[in-house]
Amino acid sequence: MSELTFPDGFLFHPEHTWLRMNGDGTAHVGISDFAQDQLGEVAFVDLPVPGAAFEAGGEFGAVESIKAVNSLFMPAGGTVLAVNEALSDDPSMVNTAPYTDGWMLHITLAPGDDAAKLMDGDTYKTTLDQ
Repeated sequence: MSELTFPDGFLFHPEHTWLRMNGDGTAHVGISDFAQDQLGEVAFVDLPVPGAAFEAGGEFGAVESIKAVNSLFMPAGGTVLAVNEALSDDPSMVNTAPYTDGWMLHITLAPGDDAAKLMDGDTYKTTLDQ
């Protein structure tokens, strides 16, 4: 656990996804370092098409690893502007750079304050230690 990272500026959902606000009503979404570590080598990422809308906590796709297939859950409600097409060719970016090159979605946030319900990195880490 001590080698995992939980960077400042990222908000975390209990289902191990993160949200990074861009300051313009949009955000990026991905999975946490903890999640990728638990999955092992990621072999495939199934993401929605741009224009798809999801509520906070809604299932937006799946990630397949050598160990398992796991559902992905939206940390906040929004509409998909873009998906990280690079993951089609190199899904291992989710393992090597979960907070940068391994992002999954670029979304427009839905009205409301779903992000206020998310955890900062320290709080998220505390939940993992329990």
